Amino acid sequence: MNNLTIRILSAIVMVGVALAATWQGGMLFAVFVAAVATAVYWEWWRMVRGWNGLWKVGGFFYALIPAVALLYVREQVPDGFDLVIWVYLVTWGTDIGGYASGKMIGGPKLAPALSPNKTWAGLIGAMAMAGFFGALWADLNDLSAHLFWLGALFALGAQIGDLFESGLKRKAGIKDSSNLIPGHGGVFDRVDGLLIVATLTALLVMWNWV
Repeated sequence: MNNLTIRILSAIVMVGVALAATWQGGMLFAVFVAAVATAVYWEWWRMVRGWNGLWKVGGFFYALIPAVALLYVREQVPDGFDLVIWVYLVTWGTDIGGYASGKMIGGPKLAPALSPNKTWAGLIGAMAMAGFFGALWADLNDLSAHLFWLGALFALGAQIGDLFESGLKRKAGIKDSSNLIPGHGGVFDRVDGLLIVATLTALLVMWNWV
């Protein structure tokens, strides 16, 4: 199989597992989130090996806080499932919109020192697609009005998370955080934006905005 086919099949499996665990909730979802967080921290540890010990401590919390946030959001009644799906859709919209716009339009680089392939057009496309996905899901499921416009803003947060991980990889001199996911690299590579979106969404819930 070529690399594109492998990427597509891996993506289908990842999305299917994430949706099934989220739908089930409870212990299954907790185990799923814990497994992802553990993988993220393992990949972080590999990247920062030999660095100052504070990097290892910081990585622990960087993986832990979004995991706790996602579990907290899922436990909300009655909208926990819909809110977690909103987190997924905003993150996926960011990735899809950023990739498509960056490829089709190109133009000035967003942060060449961190990620040479990201462009300002990609950022705008990411925000547009995340905003659309988030607003559509919020409308279909009668979620808080804040979620109609926060998708685009949270896409900016997801891009910052992506650039932060890119900076770590560049400092470590590696292309991918690991090779755990065929065709995609590591778990951290796939959830770098979601870590930020999940945390921000949990804060919205805590502040009674949703």
